[in-house]
Amino acid sequence: MATPTIRISKTTHELLHTLASQDNTSMQAIVEQAIEHYRRQRFLEGLSADFTNLRENNESWHDELQERQQWDIALGDGEKA
Repeated sequence: MATPTIRISKTTHELLHTLASQDNTSMQAIVEQAIEHYRRQRFLEGLSADFTNLRENNESWHDELQERQQWDIALGDGEKA
């Protein structure tokens, strides 16, 4: 299987090597963890922006709150908290 390569600066490579040594892991594992962290961060930032937009639209936000109330009742098996 071919392994793709990417170019990074010498400084980044040295930092990557240091982090991998400190964590007693591979540089590949550090890169994979960093990318996963970045992916999750972008997802949460997008989600936050979506909810901000939703809250700014009064009609849509009202619909959201009504739907939440319906789910609260369903999830509580009909009992109010």
